[in-house]
Amino acid sequence: MRGARHVASHRLNRRPSAKPLIEAKGQIHMTQIKPLGAEFEEYLRDESRSVGSAQTISFPTCEDEIRSVLRKLYPAGTPITVQGSRTGLAGGAVPAGGHVMNLSRACSYLGLRRDDAGVFYLRVQPGVVLSELRKHLANKSIPTHGWDTASLLALDELYAGPEQFFPTDPTEASACLGGMAACNASGARSYAYGPVRGHISALRVALANGDVLSLRRGEVRSHGRRLALKTESGASLELDLPTYQMPHTKNASGYYVEDDMDAIDLFIGSDGTLGVICELELALMPVPAVTWGVNCFFGTEDAAIAFVNAARPALERAAAMEYFDAEALDILRQQREASTAFSALPKLDAHYAYCVYVELEADSQKEATSELARLGELLEAHGGSRYDTWVARTDVDRESQHFFRHAIPESVNMLIDERRHTFPTITKLGSDMSVPDDRLADVIALYRSSLAEAGLESAAWGHIGNNHLHVNILPRNDADYAAGKKLFLKWAAKVTEMGGAVSAEHGVGKIKRDFLTVMYGKEHIAQMASLKAQLDPKAQLGRGNLFAPETADAARKEAE
Repeated sequence: MRGARHVASHRLNRRPSAKPLIEAKGQIHMTQIKPLGAEFEEYLRDESRSVGSAQTISFPTCEDEIRSVLRKLYPAGTPITVQGSRTGLAGGAVPAGGHVMNLSRACSYLGLRRDDAGVFYLRVQPGVVLSELRKHLANKSIPTHGWDTASLLALDELYAGPEQFFPTDPTEASACLGGMAACNASGARSYAYGPVRGHISALRVALANGDVLSLRRGEVRSHGRRLALKTESGASLELDLPTYQMPHTKNASGYYVEDDMDAIDLFIGSDGTLGVICELELALMPVPAVTWGVNCFFGTEDAAIAFVNAARPALERAAAMEYFDAEALDILRQQREASTAFSALPKLDAHYAYCVYVELEADSQKEATSELARLGELLEAHGGSRYDTWVARTDVDRESQHFFRHAIPESVNMLIDERRHTFPTITKLGSDMSVPDDRLADVIALYRSSLAEAGLESAAWGHIGNNHLHVNILPRNDADYAAGKKLFLKWAAKVTEMGGAVSAEHGVGKIKRDFLTVMYGKEHIAQMASLKAQLDPKAQLGRGNLFAPETADAARKEAE
């Protein structure tokens, strides 16, 4: 009876959805395909600062509407670019002609279950925004419109137990869950929790012709590099997977393929080129009892690198290891003095040259204190000082650290936007490459020597625990911009030789597709295009993502 009363209370407190899916009894609201006029120009760009073109746009709110749009566009083979919040940095959401399908209004929470091990799984539409999900989990306010009784009972159990969270944390918390899945997003806490792939237990994916694949982790696996799938309409798909070997490092470069792989992993990280994600099921986790953040400062880069290499095996409860080089810290010093918007930044002493941020999680204050003491010993053993640290034990202090970490990319974007007034064709050039643990010092030495040789301005920050730095070249003019792009191609080749990945977390999109060719070679890129042709026979989806349109067209013609 207690459970029944709780179900009733959830029903009374249901929040209406932003837009009803049912307009009249038995009638699904049909999304209108609209001309992409001046009022929709913002949908031609994403955070990469690149701009595309398209003729039409739609804003479906549910799977039926997504499928309806796909079926309307399929006969003519219209190119379709799928978008969410457009927070991506690789141009994946920038259209290359045709139609824009924006899923930001497909933002409902669909249900909840709990498995025998006590893990909660939340079903959402692709337009659910990460920051909103976090708020609803923290405030116990998940919208439950249309939920069945089993889901409502599971919600009672979730609210009665320890607070849950979704651990993937890209820089932009305004990202949509569908977009995060499309590029296999990660972030700072991927050091402990890995990328989003491991936290997605099920997907519903609409193919270009409007048919649907329902994929649940553990249910369908490939046999070697041969994958058999069946759509909900009963169509059978026999897929030949590419034969390349993925690097053993943090990686979001192209299709995930390996022998005997889980079918769901092929679509996570596919950059919107194989299908449209209509629904995701997310595995939640209990919030750690204690989380402390520690900023450690060093006088030299060599000391910071040595500290990281020693800390990785020694710190058992590190959730994140982030890095900020001398140039990045100088940019923050300048912003703090120049802009009132950044006046809340902590003051950086002059001898703070390099910073490693470590986030510690623990089951108790005692365990956290022990881990912090171990960190202090490592710090002093590698030239740092316990007195030159910031330790955040409260939510307020951690929010200050969060502001510090995210102020750097924002400041760099502001700097480049100012320079674009004089040189409108330049953009920030940000690397997204990773290498194995034993090549961290080597790749940083590569960055430093080649930047100095080219005379380019830069700032680096990012996920040093995963050997994954975002080296940002800051072009001062068109010549710098051209030199920076050439340098990135050189880095892609060298990182590949080191056993690394050209894209560790942002996906490939359009901006990094040349790097992908460097990493895997033309033969394997052709195999990727052939795989796409088996699922998207008219080469409509994500046109220009991962490989050039002509590569996709060649594979399509060969398959006909």
